[in-house]
Amino acid sequence: MKKSIILASVAVLALVFASCNDMLDKNPRDRFVLDDSFWSNANQVESFSNTLYENYSAYGQGGSGGWFYFKSLSDDQVNPSFDDWMFTSVPATSSYWSSPYTEIRRCNYLINGVANSSLDNKEYYIAVGRLNRAWQYFQLVRMYGDVQWLDVVIDDPESDLVNGARDDRDEVMDKVYEDLAYAAEHLTGTNKNAWNPYMAYAMMSDVCLYEGTYCKYRTAADNGKAPNLERAKTYLQRCIDANNKIMNSGNYSLSENYGDIYNSKDLSSNSEIIFYRNYEKDLLMHSTIDYTASSTQQRGISKDAFDAFLFSDGLPKALTVLSTDDHPALTPELDENAYNIYNLLSYRDQRLRVLIDPFLSFNGHTWARSGAMNMTSSTGYTIAKYDNPDAFTVAERTNTGQGYSDGPIYWLAVIYLNQAEALVELNGTISQDDLDKTINPLLARGWIPKMTPNPVADPANNMGVSSLLWEIRRCRRCELMTDNWYRYWDLVRWHQLELLDTNKYPNINRGAYLGNVTDLESTITLDSEGYVIPITNASRTYDKKYYLCPIPSNQITLSDGTTQNPGW
Repeated sequence: MKKSIILASVAVLALVFASCNDMLDKNPRDRFVLDDSFWSNANQVESFSNTLYENYSAYGQGGSGGWFYFKSLSDDQVNPSFDDWMFTSVPATSSYWSSPYTEIRRCNYLINGVANSSLDNKEYYIAVGRLNRAWQYFQLVRMYGDVQWLDVVIDDPESDLVNGARDDRDEVMDKVYEDLAYAAEHLTGTNKNAWNPYMAYAMMSDVCLYEGTYCKYRTAADNGKAPNLERAKTYLQRCIDANNKIMNSGNYSLSENYGDIYNSKDLSSNSEIIFYRNYEKDLLMHSTIDYTASSTQQRGISKDAFDAFLFSDGLPKALTVLSTDDHPALTPELDENAYNIYNLLSYRDQRLRVLIDPFLSFNGHTWARSGAMNMTSSTGYTIAKYDNPDAFTVAERTNTGQGYSDGPIYWLAVIYLNQAEALVELNGTISQDDLDKTINPLLARGWIPKMTPNPVADPANNMGVSSLLWEIRRCRRCELMTDNWYRYWDLVRWHQLELLDTNKYPNINRGAYLGNVTDLESTITLDSEGYVIPITNASRTYDKKYYLCPIPSNQITLSDGTTQNPGW
């Protein structure tokens, strides 16, 4: 799908919806003026369905951030403005609740309108609607648990459905799977910038892995429902089946260069990409590059994240025979303030070398990547993998809303990670052959030796899982670091949200070692060992209520059947 077509479609739909209340809450329900003739017109239906592309944020739009880099509530990044929990009190309203319902309403218009139309390929457009309805409900369930399932458009504001009760989250997720199965069966083609069956299978892979592991590890006390191991097995197998559809299709292979996924002008020919968001100069642009190449202080990676990367002998920090010295070296021949970490990066997983710069940047010691502005990072580690000095001009990289690198949504590395994890969660182990088809090609890109089904036990394992599962989770963390909000939701589904407590896990609020730097600014705070402490005036304390977000109070007032989540 050409971006010019999508942008034109958005303009057309803006006129369609201009006279309508966009329905941020479920009550009242206004009526779109769309009749049977509209749904029987292929061009109009195509334009209507194309607006749904805008829901896949990728790198965001204009000056607003997307789902990469900016979703820094995790143990991987430290926001210099501090990331508290998503909610610390009950809001009156929230776009996290209202926006999905707006889009669900849009999807239901498409599904029901096309079903009664005279279109020849109505199954395709119904599939588009059901795919996108599934996506929106997945977001809602992850955040709120029980939510009201709606598969009809409510035209009567007095309808009982307006004040309907929340449906059991398991039942809603079963309907999400049904929508995805229908979409995978009825979508066609392999266009990476259009709705296609492999994009549906990729979404199914993510959704089913989430559901399988969430149902395995959840607790009644923390999540409101006890574990359901049979349900977990069903969804883990569904994840594996979806992955196999993609992996056995012959359509995809890993890109040779890890960084190509994140900083390319054009992802249409990248063999690893399944679905992406296309950006075009002067048409649709973003700010992900400039926030990692300008004077705005970066959300640097934490010491905990840095330490997660394996050494080149394939061993973790506690077990490697290589040097674990993490002191930067002063490089006066380059810049009097250039503290380099070349040596540290040379014998680590090379994905780390793509993720961050080889120089530390902090208050009083800026450093400029080629052509970029002078940068600093909250932790000293600056994130580099979204920038590409060879492909974009200085202005395109450093000015707000001028970036136009394509944004990945689903790609093969994610499928490999999902497959390995699902196999181990389902069977307790994994064959060497399956590791060689999934995890080991990713490790190879980082110049790391192959993983075996019996890895050595890392003393840093604080998740209470097997060494094998710990290592697969490590690979996932390192491969997807700062990407697509994955880390936060991984911790939720593994029932490991406590790891975001800065009091219990201080390394998530530590950065680079600066103990050997003598001319530090007074604004830099170091701990007793010499590591940066990015946030000194706030902390994040875990509470089990954070597994579910609070229902907005206005929604509870509007809908008698809507109750509040526990603890809020």
